[in-house]
Amino acid sequence: MGTRSTAERDAVTVEIGFAVVTGALAAGLVFAVVAGPAWYFGLPEIFRRAGAVAAAAAFLARVVQVLWRFPRRTGTVAGPYTPADPPAQPSQPGRTSPDS
Repeated sequence: MGTRSTAERDAVTVEIGFAVVTGALAAGLVFAVVAGPAWYFGLPEIFRRAGAVAAAAAFLARVVQVLWRFPRRTGTVAGPYTPADPPAQPSQPGRTSPDS
C-alpha cells in the first residue's frame, strides 16, 4: 500500500468529519421525533429508550452511508470534470470564433 498525498489525507479527514456531523444531526432528529412525544405526553420509559436506540441506528446508518459512497483511492485526487474530447464547435459564418 502506497503513501497518501496531503490532498488525499485532507479529503479523507473532511469526509469523516462530514459523516460524523451529519450522523449526529440525523441521530438528534430521530431521537427528537421518537422520544420527544414520550417526554411530552409522559409515556413509559420504553419509548425514550427506543428513541435512543433509533438515534444510535440512524447515526451508524448515516456514517456508513457517507463513508461507503466515498470514492476509493484511484491514484488521483478528483477534480473538476474535463471531457477527454471536447465537442467540436461548428463554424458559424458571420460570427467570431470563440478562440479569437
